[in-house]
Amino acid sequence: MVVSLVNDFVVKSTVHDYKVNFIDNTSSILKSLCIEGDIIIVDNNIFNLYPKLFTGINKNINIKKIKASESQKSYEGIIPIINDLINNGFRKNNRLIAIGGGIIQDITAFIASIMFRGVDWFLFPTTLLAQGDSCIGSKTSINFKKFKNQIGGFYPPLEIFINTSFLDTLSQIDLQSGLGEMCHYFIVAGEKKFNNYKKNYSNLSKDKKILSKMILNSLEIKKEYIEIDEFDKNKRRIFNYGHTFGHAIESLTKYKVPHGIAVSIGMDMANFISVKKGLMLERTRYEIRELLEKIWNEVKIDKLNVSDFSLALSKDKKNIGKKLRLILCKNYGELFIVDQHLNDEFKSWLSEYFINEL
Repeated sequence: MVVSLVNDFVVKSTVHDYKVNFIDNTSSILKSLCIEGDIIIVDNNIFNLYPKLFTGINKNINIKKIKASESQKSYEGIIPIINDLINNGFRKNNRLIAIGGGIIQDITAFIASIMFRGVDWFLFPTTLLAQGDSCIGSKTSINFKKFKNQIGGFYPPLEIFINTSFLDTLSQIDLQSGLGEMCHYFIVAGEKKFNNYKKNYSNLSKDKKILSKMILNSLEIKKEYIEIDEFDKNKRRIFNYGHTFGHAIESLTKYKVPHGIAVSIGMDMANFISVKKGLMLERTRYEIRELLEKIWNEVKIDKLNVSDFSLALSKDKKNIGKKLRLILCKNYGELFIVDQHLNDEFKSWLSEYFINEL
């Protein structure tokens, strides 16, 4: 039986609808879920931290432990995993079970989508970023060489099981990364929801009930958009807010800056550009930055080179031709797509931001 800490819900998908369950009994659910021939793909750290989760599992269930790294989540990195699946006799009727954060999710989802033209998979997200964001939405993304998330598609799991107890062993920086990623949903949702998130921020890493409710709220905001634009062709694109800049920061720092931290800086950069273009009031930008600075506060960013940063921006998969496709912000809940040339004026804004704002 699944025990709910907050309300479970179903996400509608053209591939197949899938249920999100909030649970507190991962071990028993995992044991009841697994059937002969299934393969568990688990973050090696999770396996070491929670060994009792895997005791009593059917001996015919193969457990594949992998290092959750950006190099592993790459076109080249998944080749040995697929090779192991084939060598272990994995078949079309078998399922994959992912236990880990966003990297494990992406690896498993992508492989599930291409193995035998699609096999079933389940997800136990173990990081705040995965629980509060990436677990829903159907996206599969892997890296190609040094460029992030260049290859992928849309392929949801059959079911998701969220247990916030996994967050007890996360580092503070990983918690802040998840909070940074979740933050952009509350800005999209409007001033009232953002202010509620901002007010509760200091308690989110201390109070599991408040955190669970905020995870649910974050997913509910995302669910509303993905059910009307599952394949990211229209309204859902505003969730790329902060991500174009954030991905460039990740790439240039060789992923030393966690994703949600990079996105929190990316949102402030987007707001900075929005002010420069006369779209956003500076007062609004600083209201949002007040929270964003708390999120990235502990992370030091080496000096970024405008030329290198511009090159990284030019490789973003959302670009159209030679124009960047940015999500800029006029106000809470008022975000929109802007096509931006990488011209001298724009580069001067980047330079000003790196010198005076970061």
